[in-house]
Amino acid sequence: MFIEPNIRNTKKGWIEVVCGSMFSGKTEELIRRLKRAQIANLRVEIYKPTVDTRYDISDIVSHNESRVSSVPVLNSQQILLLAQDVDVVGIDEAQFFDEEMPNVAETLALRGIRVIVAGLDMDFLGRPFGPMPAMLAMADYVTKLHAICVVCGDIANYSYRKSVSDATVLLGERDVYEPRCRTCYHN
Repeated sequence: MFIEPNIRNTKKGWIEVVCGSMFSGKTEELIRRLKRAQIANLRVEIYKPTVDTRYDISDIVSHNESRVSSVPVLNSQQILLLAQDVDVVGIDEAQFFDEEMPNVAETLALRGIRVIVAGLDMDFLGRPFGPMPAMLAMADYVTKLHAICVVCGDIANYSYRKSVSDATVLLGERDVYEPRCRTCYHN
């Protein structure tokens, strides 16, 4: 006898992406959403790439020093293995993950998990960064945050690199990067 599943009672997951330039508040917004989920007694797990050691080896830390415990992982596939029996998965610095990140997020969402991803949408050259374009395309909800241009005070959506390194990944803070608007970035 075939029993049709009751889709209305199935827990549904979705993907949220928080993106923007450096110093726009992405990690702060991710932490805010994750703490609210914890207050609601949801089971939350948080991940970040092992390459991100700027403030702490394991914690996710915003520029204003808000922090939350996380699990550093080498690649996005590890998140699938670790995220068991959870309601919400938070992922910071998603631009540093591999190209499988969108598939991992989709798999988690299909398991009924709310997936919140934060990351830079563009690299220092103003190009789409890592798996973020695909994440933005498949997200159910997108929040693009802006910093303030340090040159003119307008909204900034570019991460201007002050050093001469050509490396795509160069960890740094205000000593290496500054937020700039389109005009000031290109001039």
